[in-house]
Amino acid sequence: MKLPTRLIHNRKGNPERRTVNPPVERASTVILPDRQTLYGGGTGYGRMGLSVHRELEAALCDIEGASHARLTPSGLSACAVGIASVVKAGDHVLLSDSVYGPTRRFCEKRLPLMGVSATRFNPRDTSALEKAITPETRLIVLESPGSLTFEISDTPAIVEIAKSAGVLTLMDNTWSAGVFHQPLDLGVDISVQALTKYMVGHADAFGGAVMTRDKAHAHAVETLTEDWGISLGPDDAYAGLRGTRTLSTRLKAHEASALELARWLGGQDDVGLVIHPALPNHPDHETWKRDFSGSSGLFAILLDAPEEAHIDAFLSALDLFKLGFSWGGFESLIIPCDEQLTRLPEDWTQSRRGRLVRLHAGLEDTGDLIADLERGLRALHDVKNT
Repeated sequence: MKLPTRLIHNRKGNPERRTVNPPVERASTVILPDRQTLYGGGTGYGRMGLSVHRELEAALCDIEGASHARLTPSGLSACAVGIASVVKAGDHVLLSDSVYGPTRRFCEKRLPLMGVSATRFNPRDTSALEKAITPETRLIVLESPGSLTFEISDTPAIVEIAKSAGVLTLMDNTWSAGVFHQPLDLGVDISVQALTKYMVGHADAFGGAVMTRDKAHAHAVETLTEDWGISLGPDDAYAGLRGTRTLSTRLKAHEASALELARWLGGQDDVGLVIHPALPNHPDHETWKRDFSGSSGLFAILLDAPEEAHIDAFLSALDLFKLGFSWGGFESLIIPCDEQLTRLPEDWTQSRRGRLVRLHAGLEDTGDLIADLERGLRALHDVKNT
C-alpha cells in the first residue's frame, strides 16, 4: 500500500475497535493488575503515553522510515531533546547557519551552560564544515531547507563527512513533514519534526517528535524525556494523529498552490527574487531534485521595499495572508524576516537586495491568494511612487 492509504488504514491496538481513531484517554493514573506489572516497565503512568500516543508514534515511524519515535510537547522541545540526548559536557556541536532560530538559541545559549560548545557553519560550504570538525565534535545539526532562507543541504555529502569523523547527524525535517524527504534513508542518525506544523495541519495544537533507526539513540531519547519529565498531552497527540489521515492530500494542495504563487511572484516588478527550492533558478535546485520527492507550501521572496513604510503598506493591504509566526495549517501566512536574521558574515543574506519575506500557501483558492498579493504589491507600488 502507498503511504496515503497506510496512514488511513493502518491502526494499532484492539482489532475489534469500531471507531476509526483510538479513544483519547485523559489519564495520569493507570490501574495495573499486579505488583509485577506495576514495576515491570511499559505504560505504568499516563505521562508515558497511552493508545493515541502509540498510534501516532507508529504513523510517524511509517512516514519517516524510522523504527523508533518519541513524542514531545513542541517542535523546539523535539530539537532540544534530540540534541541533548547525544551530547555531554566537553562535547562540541556544529549547526547549520540556517537552522530554526530557537534551535540556534538553544545550542548557543543553553548548551554552553551544560558544558557543550556550539558553532555555526555555512550550509552550502561542506569544505568549511569538514575543517570545523574537532576531536570534541559530537553532532552536526541540519535543517533542510533552512528556516527563512531555504538552503538545501547536500545531506549525503555531510553524512559522509560526519561518519568518517565519527560524528552524529540530526536534521529538522519539518518542511517536508517526512512525506517529501526521508533523511534517515540518506544516513542521518536522528530526524525531528514540529508536529505543530503540517502534521497537525489545523493550527490548533502543539507537538514534536524525535525519530531514529538506532536503538541506542532511541534509548537515549527515551531516558532524557523521562529524566526531564517531557511528554505530550493526549488531546495534542490526537490532533497530530488526526492530521496524519489527510497529510498526503493536504501537502499536495499546499505544494501546488505555493508553486503557482512562486511562479506568479517571479514575474512581478517589485519582487527581486523568489526563493523556492523547487524552482530551477534556486541555487540548490539540483540537490533538491535528487533528495526530495516534492515541496511544501513554505517559501520566501526578496521584496523591493527599501523603507519601513513600503513594507507596512504591502502587509496592510493583504486580507487573506495573515501575519503569524507559524505555518503548516490551512491558513495562508506571511512574515517579514529581516528582524530575525542573525547570520554569519559570509552568508548570502548579508549582501541581499530587498526585504526577506516568508509566505505559507494555505488551502484557500490559489486565484484568491494571487489577487490578495496583487493588492499588496499595488499598495507597495503606490506608496513608493508618492
